[in-house]
Amino acid sequence: MDEFWLNRSAEWGSGAKIPCDLGKLALSKILFPIEGLGMSKKSESTGTQAAKHRKPLWLAIVVVLFWFGVSSVTGPLFGLLSTVQKNDNSKFLPSSAETEKFNVAAAAFNSSANKSIPELVLFVGDASPAKVAQTNAFLQTIGSKPLVTVDGKAISGVTAKIGDFLDPNSPLVAFASKDGKALLASVPFNADSTGVNLSNKKPALPAVTDSIRFYSAQFAKANGFTSHVTGIAAILSDLFGAFGSLGSSLLLTTGGVVAIILIIVYRSPVLWILPLFASGIALTFAGSVVYELAKHNVIALDGASQGILSVLVLGAATDYALLLIARYREELHHVPSRFDAMKKAWRGVVEPIVASGSTVAISLLLLLLASLSNNRGLGPVGAVGIACAVITILTLLPAALVCFGRWIFWPRIPHYGSEDEKLSGIWAKVANATARKPKTYWVASGLLLVILAAFASTLHASGISTAQSFTKTPDSVKAQTLALKYFSGGEGQPTQIWTTAADAPAVTAKLKTIKGVDSVLPSTDGPMSTTAKVVDGHVILNATLVPTPDSNEAKAMIPGIRSAVHSIDPASLVGGTSAVYYDTAKAATRDQSVIIPVVLLVIAVILGFLLRSVVASLMLLLTVVLSYLATLGVCSLVFHHIFHFAGEDSGFPLFAFIFLVALGIDYNIFLMTRVREEALKLGTRVGMTKGVTVTGGVITSAGVVLAATFTVLGILPLVFLAEIGFSVAFGVLLDTLLVRSILVPALVHQLGSKVWWPAKLAKETND
Repeated sequence: MDEFWLNRSAEWGSGAKIPCDLGKLALSKILFPIEGLGMSKKSESTGTQAAKHRKPLWLAIVVVLFWFGVSSVTGPLFGLLSTVQKNDNSKFLPSSAETEKFNVAAAAFNSSANKSIPELVLFVGDASPAKVAQTNAFLQTIGSKPLVTVDGKAISGVTAKIGDFLDPNSPLVAFASKDGKALLASVPFNADSTGVNLSNKKPALPAVTDSIRFYSAQFAKANGFTSHVTGIAAILSDLFGAFGSLGSSLLLTTGGVVAIILIIVYRSPVLWILPLFASGIALTFAGSVVYELAKHNVIALDGASQGILSVLVLGAATDYALLLIARYREELHHVPSRFDAMKKAWRGVVEPIVASGSTVAISLLLLLLASLSNNRGLGPVGAVGIACAVITILTLLPAALVCFGRWIFWPRIPHYGSEDEKLSGIWAKVANATARKPKTYWVASGLLLVILAAFASTLHASGISTAQSFTKTPDSVKAQTLALKYFSGGEGQPTQIWTTAADAPAVTAKLKTIKGVDSVLPSTDGPMSTTAKVVDGHVILNATLVPTPDSNEAKAMIPGIRSAVHSIDPASLVGGTSAVYYDTAKAATRDQSVIIPVVLLVIAVILGFLLRSVVASLMLLLTVVLSYLATLGVCSLVFHHIFHFAGEDSGFPLFAFIFLVALGIDYNIFLMTRVREEALKLGTRVGMTKGVTVTGGVITSAGVVLAATFTVLGILPLVFLAEIGFSVAFGVLLDTLLVRSILVPALVHQLGSKVWWPAKLAKETND
């Protein structure tokens, strides 16, 4: 009996086939008059039909032309997106952080206090007093030199000089190492200039750093040194260089990957062009909106947000396109008119697409609750991208599809009255397997997820240093490692303590007893002065630490340093680079504890309204959270034992949660809205089986597309984006191939109509 197939058209489509073991319903519920048997394929070219469909055809053409007009405006604006980036990380902490309080207090010591970001030039060679004097003389001239490329070529159209971007109130000085074998020169940048663009619309910071590298190399060669440039400013410059490929290689690679997948999915030489074209229009639309908002300081855009925007919009828009096209193709088997087929398809997908987009957009907007500004910045950028993707796919793509007609599906054209091959494919077999043995499948799949989730506890999401943020090793990181051979890691970037002049001696003595503190010196009136500068009865002490200031070792010292100085002066404040990293990790932990519960609550409410069920919404939410934890477990194993990353960025768990839970719930929305639609006609268990059968291919294809687009983030040499890319890619595949296709269907078969409680649908008896 399992191999026997019944023809039924009223619910499954004319001429479609269905295995009769689906729920083993009474024949009175399965058998209906079969419409369309022996019916010839209908032509849409008759005079009556042509007149009937002339109006919707012209409307579709107008919609397509409208979007062409929109793209002519949005395209150029999207190209300018990188010009409104603000990659200044000096102001991302909340005002309640002790580091920010220190910055406010320390501002009285210098009109440009805390606006200085050090760039350090390491000269390796004889550091005799004469060489130190020569180096200091060279540093006094560097500000007047024009900007050039790293190999000394003039930058076309740029007349700015190095000094235009330096802190005028901070001295440029060089000092020798204790062994006399190296010199370290400090070239302090003005923090406000780090996000400035040159007249050629390129970021200034990398250009200034390249210029310093060139002139320092010239001086070093003439004076028997070898030179290297490091420090926070140089490392930030290399980060800017990594983000510089966002507008080219990232976008082209993402588009190419999506195109290849679409060609494989549709096995058509032309159909793939329409969803990719619509997704591209959605991206330029989103980019133009983000550009205008960032230009007028409504939202903040940085390099990471722009990169994620590109893959998020292309991935999500393509997902929505796949869902629409699959439903349209299904309806073309049932309806003679392509316009009527699109109308039915659009009505069938608009609710899940809008619900899906709303879930992702709202989840992203909840990042506005974050205390860290870089976490807040991605929220509205991503939400705008998702909203633009939904609008574009629900308007442009349907119009384009009906303009081209059925032939766009060639060579597998869906003719009216023909059999839909999806109803007898692999997903029909998967659907029937979970229907026959639901307990076996949900126990096995659930147990696997629990085992993987257990490894999530091994994740090292306490943060990584700036030097550890690269998947490759740029010159600034190599130079930092080399500098540790001659100088303490904190040279040029001390941990700073604001305290009273009266307590300064006791605080200094206390700090010197802490392991890892190399020296403690007061800030003075100038480089030649030895007298501590006192402002309103307070001084600033500079504590040089042995480890590099952005390392986990230095960060771990901050609580002890604060405890020590607070025990002497409770009103004292500790700032500096290491304190920034500590306060950032602390704020990231706070953001996770606040945002994650709120996101879960919002998603539960959306699912409840969409499915009209408390049980179904909680079940879907729990399965996606379990999938998220399992993904973190796999990430921990892969990051530590295969990729050999030093750890995870402190913001990684939050961003992974937002993307995995919001995007992961998408596929359950796509599935369960179709299951509910079919359950109203067929019953829950049969509806579940049909839902998996007809959506299995498209949802899996959508998951592959989204996974591939996020994998592309790995081409950028940044650990954070590589971690996000891998986690989303793996998590989406885990959700589509295991959670959505096996675990959720098995649970629904186990629960039956009870899954719809408290809706009336829960009261059906023959489910």
